[in-house]
Amino acid sequence: MRIIAIVNQKGGCGKTTVSINLASALADAGQRTLLVDMDPQSHCAVGLAVPEEQIEQSVYDVLISKSRNEPIRLTEILWQISDKFELAPANIDLSAFEQQMAGVVEREDCLKDVLGEVKNEYDYVIIDCPPAVGLLTFNALRAATDVIVPVETGYFSLHGLSRQLETLNILCERCEQQVNVRVLASMYDVRTKMAREILAELRSHFSDKMFATTVNFNTKIKEAASFGQPISEYDPASKGRADFRALAEEVVASEPKRKRHELVNSLAGQLESISSSADELLRMAEPNKIADSGQRTADSKEPNAERRQTNADKGVDAKLSDYYGVNQIDNAIVFVTLYPRAKSVQIAGDFNNWQPTKTLMEKVGESGVWQTKLKLPAGKYRYRLVVDGQWQQDPYNEQTEPNPFGGFNSVVEVK
Repeated sequence: MRIIAIVNQKGGCGKTTVSINLASALADAGQRTLLVDMDPQSHCAVGLAVPEEQIEQSVYDVLISKSRNEPIRLTEILWQISDKFELAPANIDLSAFEQQMAGVVEREDCLKDVLGEVKNEYDYVIIDCPPAVGLLTFNALRAATDVIVPVETGYFSLHGLSRQLETLNILCERCEQQVNVRVLASMYDVRTKMAREILAELRSHFSDKMFATTVNFNTKIKEAASFGQPISEYDPASKGRADFRALAEEVVASEPKRKRHELVNSLAGQLESISSSADELLRMAEPNKIADSGQRTADSKEPNAERRQTNADKGVDAKLSDYYGVNQIDNAIVFVTLYPRAKSVQIAGDFNNWQPTKTLMEKVGESGVWQTKLKLPAGKYRYRLVVDGQWQQDPYNEQTEPNPFGGFNSVVEVK
């Protein structure tokens, strides 16, 4: 059984579209296919017309059931989409997974263990990962035999690709397993010169680490999602259907060779290799040819950019904290987090009498990064993030303590 994680922490790259339609195309090709939604926003269910109000149990219930000594089998929560295509749906409960599993031994292996129980029942498992780095994504990577990174063929998506691959590399240094990693060009618009140039550069630099298939920009694919159907059902004669059929064929034909003598045979090694290629591509790209100066200025303000360069020799945890988390810089505390799809991110804590409206985080550029800076007296402070009205602990701050409501507060100490 091959397990393919569709990973990109940047929103708007067509990740869920790829997950749904690749799973459908594999099923159409006769492969027994399971789609696992690991995104609390449950877009896979929406895109396949599964009524949210009828999802009594989701993948969340299965993942936490073992820790509660009330095991639930994955087969108990599946929805039949077509003859060889099933969905393990998510719902908003999944956003509490990290809190519920705090302190649980081997919590990063929950999904791997669940899928291990059905390894003889499917040929392919497609995992739609959330657009954030956290325990859910790490569970997907621990379970995966393959990783597909969909990349929109635009300069700023390309700019984020290098950081995306570096972050994946940091996480996957802990996986210690052989995984096949490939880049997929998605939402490609052949009519634009920029898209053609970037696709050519991607192919030049990523070579065999990139799919030959490209997923073209296609309005029929968006229409299909709005009707809750994969493109193969909505418009079998469309270009979008042909693209995903070709992608499925390429996936099936690329059964990874797991020979120990291969030069790059681990996820960490492959990510390091293609991340270097992305950096080289960015250095070669001419900004005046594929981007406007206004957006470059916005990108230059991205938090922690300078520290990412100076901390290259730090350990895994230190590198990850350079991207997101909470850090003290001089006499200020800087909060940085990643929520690409959020409309608002606030902070409630001891320092503002737990009133989130008093501390708003500011969105930086288009990558989904949010940040704010506070000057606080020395001391220990407890806080929680409020994302589109939902209270949750900071996923990038490991310092936590239980709160009276059965959850966890994040903790920051100001020196």
